[in-house]
Amino acid sequence: MGAKLRVYKRRIRSVTATKKITKAMEMIAASRVVKAQRQVAASTPYASELTRAVTAVATGSNTQHPLTTEAEKPARAALLLITSDRGLAGGYSSNVIKAADLLTERLKAEGKEVDVYIVGRKGVSYYNFRERKVVESWTGFTDSPTYADAKTIAAPLITAVQQDTAEGGVDELHIVYTEFVSMMTQTAIDNRLLPLSLDKTAESEDASKGEVLPLFDFEPSAEDVLDALLPRYVESRIYNALLQAAASKHAATRRAMKSATDNAEEIIKSLSRLANAARQAEITQEISEIVGGSAALADATAGSD
Repeated sequence: MGAKLRVYKRRIRSVTATKKITKAMEMIAASRVVKAQRQVAASTPYASELTRAVTAVATGSNTQHPLTTEAEKPARAALLLITSDRGLAGGYSSNVIKAADLLTERLKAEGKEVDVYIVGRKGVSYYNFRERKVVESWTGFTDSPTYADAKTIAAPLITAVQQDTAEGGVDELHIVYTEFVSMMTQTAIDNRLLPLSLDKTAESEDASKGEVLPLFDFEPSAEDVLDALLPRYVESRIYNALLQAAASKHAATRRAMKSATDNAEEIIKSLSRLANAARQAEITQEISEIVGGSAALADATAGSD
């Protein structure tokens, strides 16, 4: 009986140590997600306004720019998948990988070849294990991305979009990442970054009023303006996606670690009950042995008398 009690106590100590680790990781993730939320909030207005500026240039001129013009028969698309470098985040990486797989199937069903670019070791490991081709990958910064990281990622993607498909270029650029909705909700989504989907809402409203949409003059030219704006547009959208993904990952880690901590507490309670029961059984057995020994001794003494 004593051996069983020692086993329970050893398991309680082990689970208690694990609980301390998961609790610490939960607190670290909670502090990081707050910082990531602030970065998302700070970067989103810039990305949104830059998108509006690019849209205004594209719709306010007759320029046919390769980064805003739909290909007649798109043959190849680039897909940027943003995952995490680390685990311990529940289904965070697996959910965004599934979204990328669904998008890949859809693009292939449309007759397009898909070039995959990956951010994060989880995505890289997934594709390497299945021997799937990856054009380029980046790792080591998913927990705390910077704008420099976004520029590094955007450079080969912009080059691919500007090239002809016969030379290895692509007609479309898609990005798959996890959008941060709240501390409890993070959603894997896919967006098409290029060609830019121009907003026709304002045009429709003006047309309904019978107004003629103006064409603007750009210096030095609308094409030069687009050449300057669109790389920054892609960089800003990728940077915002990286921050969204980082915030989502930290929130997922916090939730997973909280669940692990709660489970550890339940295990400790269960083991404590078993240990108490074993201890009570041990005490009862000791009392029974003492009483039995005392009775035997009394009988032996009475017999000698």
